Amino acid sequence: MKPADVLVSPVMTEKVNIQMERSGRYTFVVDKRANKLEIKKAVEEFYGVKVNDVNTVVVPGKLKSRFTKAGFIKGIKPSYKKAVVTLAEGDSIDLFSI
Repeated sequence: MKPADVLVSPVMTEKVNIQMERSGRYTFVVDKRANKLEIKKAVEEFYGVKVNDVNTVVVPGKLKSRFTKAGFIKGIKPSYKKAVVTLAEGDSIDLFSI
């Protein structure tokens, strides 16, 4: 798998922002087929930082339903894989500059 295909997008939430400031941990949505070694290589290549640790979790899809004029609609949100990357001391990633 190419490193460009591994990282899908960074996760930007309040909890992730606190982790970034306090402990240098960054969260990314990654391809479900990617393993920890591929994720580590992709982050180091794209951002030029040293990665100490990678933790992954597959977030399961959620059942969703709503009532409309057409009737009761059921569906499921897709599952995705999330990776929490811990950087070496002194390294950081600027995700806010575009």
